[in-house]
Amino acid sequence: MASRYDRRGMNNELHTGPLGEASQYSEGYSPEQLFAMPRVEGRQAVGLMVLPEWHGQDIWTGYEFSWLNQRGKPKVAVLRLTVPALSSHIVESKSMKLYLNGFAQTCFDSVSAVGERLTRDLGSAFGGEVSVELFALADSSLDVGELQGECLDELDVAITDYQRNADLLALAASDGIDGVSVTQELTTHLFRSLCPVTAQPDWASVLVSYTGAPVDRAGLLKYLVSYRQHQAFHETTIERIYTDIWERCQPDKLSVSGRFLRRGGLDISPTRSSEFQPADMFRLSRQ
Repeated sequence: MASRYDRRGMNNELHTGPLGEASQYSEGYSPEQLFAMPRVEGRQAVGLMVLPEWHGQDIWTGYEFSWLNQRGKPKVAVLRLTVPALSSHIVESKSMKLYLNGFAQTCFDSVSAVGERLTRDLGSAFGGEVSVELFALADSSLDVGELQGECLDELDVAITDYQRNADLLALAASDGIDGVSVTQELTTHLFRSLCPVTAQPDWASVLVSYTGAPVDRAGLLKYLVSYRQHQAFHETTIERIYTDIWERCQPDKLSVSGRFLRRGGLDISPTRSSEFQPADMFRLSRQ
């Protein structure tokens, strides 16, 4: 099945593997289920031909992960996978679910053996060094947090664009004062985009942190809402937002994070930043 992006006359195809197709869930471990796609392919499909330099990662959290111990007793854990933005590939999410489901009827000697197998398989699929963590369900590392900053959601704005429109981004009126620089964190919980193949909705909370000339907040909110019928994968969606803000508003520093809601027991939280910063590992209450 092919996906087309058409806002600017683009007609790029994505090779999307098992996404959108009927699936047979495996009862055994099968790393062949993983379908990896070059990051460059998804970026080109949304017009990201020249990339700004950035740091960042994609954090996957799996809430439906289980395996068997050597006596056949099920074990469960929450899986957290951290993938560097510089890895060569992304993994299509449905194939990840099929792969993880294969552990449910597979015996392992220990938790560490499970982690080692995941690290090997997923590092190969993503084309980079990944971090795999397995948490007990009551582990305090899984505490819920909330995005810091000022929420834009109560702004009284009229919105008419529901396909990505970077022209909505602008700097705030300066009132005759030039050279003003601010540091702000602006958030929204109104974000929605669409899967590039199935067109299923992908809901998220988005955090934009920047230092530079003030951004027009109404324009930023309208721009983020304009993704409501835009089709792209989570990772390239956040990269597209980062690049648009970087090019249109020219901040000194910028970070964009998307906390996408789980689907099929998995959520993905990509972050792209102009400077290195420690990853926020907490999950939102809505995730």
